[in-house]
Amino acid sequence: MRLPCPICGERDIREFYYQGAAVALDRPDPEASADAWQDYVYLRDNRPGPLREMWHHDSGCSAWLVVTRNTLTHEVLGAELAIDVKGARA
Repeated sequence: MRLPCPICGERDIREFYYQGAAVALDRPDPEASADAWQDYVYLRDNRPGPLREMWHHDSGCSAWLVVTRNTLTHEVLGAELAIDVKGARA
């Protein structure tokens, strides 16, 4: 698979480090129950189809990217610099 880095152009996926979904999670209150913290740390939706993901161009320009990828087909639908995407976590 190849990812389109907005700075370096299209690159092999081995240059990147996957960091997870590019959504802000609602962090529990520090005094929340152990179950609430377990859900926060370990539970994620795993829906098929387009998903926005955080990737770090580790072996390239070191930019954080928000990549939109179809999880069923692995088709890459686009990539943006995370700094330009409101609400992305880095």
